[in-house]
Amino acid sequence: MLVASGLAPDLDYASYFGGASAFMRLHRTALHSLAGSAVMACAIAGAFCVLDRRLPQKKVAQGAARAPLRFVAALAVCAVGAAGHVLLDVASGVGVQLLWPFRAHWTGWGLATNFDPWILALLVAGLLLPILFKLVNEEVTSGQKKRTGQKSAVFTLLMVAAYFGARAHWRSEAVDLLLSREYHGRVALSADAFPEPSTPLTWRGVVGTDNTLEEVEVPLNRPDEFDSNNSVTRYKPEDSPALEAAEKSAAAATFLVYARVPIASVRRVEADYSVEIHDARFPPDDDDPANVFLRIDLDSNSQIRREEFLFASSPNP
Repeated sequence: MLVASGLAPDLDYASYFGGASAFMRLHRTALHSLAGSAVMACAIAGAFCVLDRRLPQKKVAQGAARAPLRFVAALAVCAVGAAGHVLLDVASGVGVQLLWPFRAHWTGWGLATNFDPWILALLVAGLLLPILFKLVNEEVTSGQKKRTGQKSAVFTLLMVAAYFGARAHWRSEAVDLLLSREYHGRVALSADAFPEPSTPLTWRGVVGTDNTLEEVEVPLNRPDEFDSNNSVTRYKPEDSPALEAAEKSAAAATFLVYARVPIASVRRVEADYSVEIHDARFPPDDDDPANVFLRIDLDSNSQIRREEFLFASSPNP
């Protein structure tokens, strides 16, 4: 039950096959929300209760039949699995829409990547610790009550929580460092830091100035080597009727709820225009399916002709 409820929220990943628009609207929304998680936990708990009653009953001591699985107990286990999944996704990746369908707002702390090898190492260590203790104390504990691994599990969860706490502290330090510098003579007006999977002490910084976005690596373990003038500059577009019309579209409103650091570009195509809005929290070469961008084509009168969401990893984006 714990495994099923812990994995079930990622069924929404199937929306990837419906294209970038479906993926952005459905991934980490319904099944990752508070309402969706509650319904899903109830459904899985109910399914296991029905399955338990249909399976042959096993006999226990004194020939008594084992009591059937109670829905409340099953629901408690499923709720823990679903809640654990949602909490991990809030702390990593693009976040989740906790209040779906009542509010289209993304909640995310951005403390770790979708796949963090350090978290995996902590969890693997938690699985191996009971085995190690059993081997070490096998002779001493012979004939005594067997260890259940409960202490190791609690210790592992505390270590994971401490790891996220440390990453929150390091992210705050990275943002403070980014805001304390100038970038090619431009004052930093806003800043955000995004995790790197290789090391928790290196962050990818994105700084907003009056007319640019600056991308720079922030090595917290080597702060003396941080040089703000090594940033990669992305210029914000000038105001234009085409850009204004694109930003007022329904598709742009949807994307701006999703994007954490939106940046637009305007391209002239003969007499028409093509406006693209990207999310700068993703590096330009990031092939993560979550790296979605919006393209809006307009005619010479700034009337929208076509709007579509695309994966940045598409062969011909």
